Amino acid sequence: MTKKQSKEAESPLKILREQLNLTQEELARQCRIPLRTYVRWETGEATPRPTIPQVKALCRELGIPIEELPDQLGPVRVSAKDNPRSQSDDD
Repeated sequence: MTKKQSKEAESPLKILREQLNLTQEELARQCRIPLRTYVRWETGEATPRPTIPQVKALCRELGIPIEELPDQLGPVRVSAKDNPRSQSDDD
């Protein structure tokens, strides 16, 4: 996987968290989200279903208004159809 492809698949939630130099554990604790749940959201292992208090806490801790909280908290998937380079990676 190239660096560019890696960036495309990175979680918007991870990017926001890293901009504040927070660990997953720190942000999860501050937002009262179980660490394993938070990790699953960020890695895309589970579909995020945050409660309203969790959404408010994420916005507060990330310093963003709710309108700027990404709709997709996990990695943004790029399909082979949308990324012609991935088809030639096997060549």
